[in-house]
Amino acid sequence: MSKVLVISGHPNLDESFTNKVILEQLESHIDDVQVRRLDTLYPNYQIDVATEQQALLDADIIVLQFPFFWYSIPALLKKWIDDVFSYNFAYGSKGDKLKGKDFLLSFTIGGPSDSYDPLGYNHFSIEQLIAPLQQTCYLTGMNFRKPLYSHGMVFIPGVYNTQQGVEANAMEHSVKLISRINTLAHSTENRVKKLVKEWFAGFDKLPESGEQFLQSLSHDIQWSSPEGDFTGHAGFNNWYQVVRGLFKADCQHIVENVEVIEGDDDIKASLRIRLIADTLDGQSVNMLINEQWSLLEQDGRLLITHYKVTPVQG
Repeated sequence: MSKVLVISGHPNLDESFTNKVILEQLESHIDDVQVRRLDTLYPNYQIDVATEQQALLDADIIVLQFPFFWYSIPALLKKWIDDVFSYNFAYGSKGDKLKGKDFLLSFTIGGPSDSYDPLGYNHFSIEQLIAPLQQTCYLTGMNFRKPLYSHGMVFIPGVYNTQQGVEANAMEHSVKLISRINTLAHSTENRVKKLVKEWFAGFDKLPESGEQFLQSLSHDIQWSSPEGDFTGHAGFNNWYQVVRGLFKADCQHIVENVEVIEGDDDIKASLRIRLIADTLDGQSVNMLINEQWSLLEQDGRLLITHYKVTPVQG
């Protein structure tokens, strides 16, 4: 399943009647989730950029959970974005580290829905007000998923709502959010991307045996590469030993792009990979590679049936 990262932007979560409930439900009902409470981690607003960037790198789905303050996000969450989404990490010529991840906004709003209308006292729609966050997502190359937000999520004793009422609304919001995350986590696209990540993490190490890779290959795998064409698990093992005779271990496969198309009969994945490695005869390699995968689902697992490697000429 995909790894889920939830960034809690509430400045004082212990005093929240809604965001606290939502986060508790996520931790109880989502597998492989990490919730980072910014109010606890950074009460002085001094963000540990390296730690936060690593948390983002490890995640497949990124959720920002926050209360809607003055038509925007809380200051602590804004500071987190300003510091963590840095040049050559989230944007810039080398800033593709977040590309392809799913980005979901989940937030609570105090005012009623009819107030966010040209004729209402807030005049602008929620979609208009969160446009800067949507553009932030686009610039980083993440996938902007439809935001989830709930109105009437404020409790002021004797003035607005009841604590029981807003907590019930928070539970309803949680159910919707959990469903949304689970749908994303189990999507074919995310399952393929997870397989790609695990596949190349293993190949970077170039272990002595290629046995661990066979579990992701069909028994009649068709393999095409500059080293030749190979068939079946035995053919893959032959190819793998050829590669181990060319490259040193601890190479680096950087996944620059993955496109997944789900067809009636199989799944197609187009990959752009940058290989950075040293050969056994002392040469350094830095090259782009296009890969084409065909996959089938069998007994709940994805298996690669065709694998084609084509170096980019240029």
